[in-house]
Amino acid sequence: MSIKEQLRLDLTEAIRSRDELTSGTIRMVLSALTNEEVSGKEARVLTDDEVITVLSREAKKRREASEAFEAAGRADKAALEKAEGEVIAKYLPAQLSIDDIKKMIADAITSTGAAGPADMGKVMGAVKPLITGKADGSVVSTLVKEALNK
Repeated sequence: MSIKEQLRLDLTEAIRSRDELTSGTIRMVLSALTNEEVSGKEARVLTDDEVITVLSREAKKRREASEAFEAAGRADKAALEKAEGEVIAKYLPAQLSIDDIKKMIADAITSTGAAGPADMGKVMGAVKPLITGKADGSVVSTLVKEALNK
């Protein structure tokens, strides 16, 4: 079963159980998926990898919004955004640990022959396919910078 089919089934279940947070979040995600499908020259069906990319983007939006509301002293809104992010996270692959990411970065540095900060693009290019949907890109970017500045 594809991720999108699972989202639709879970939406039906959330509506039946009157879970407004889950149903609202899944509706928002399905809307984002539909927008992605119809963008461009012709409509298409997204693969599971593309769905994970959209889910990651939506989760990042919730994380950033939560941080912004927290900074503005709106704990209620921050909690809502955080809860929506947790609903989205159920559909994402398990997140990589920092140690796993550092190991992937070290392997990428070795394989690309990167020598300094100027080679960050090479390393990110090698690591990105391995971490898509499994780690936040900004965290990976920070870790790559640290590794290349040593």
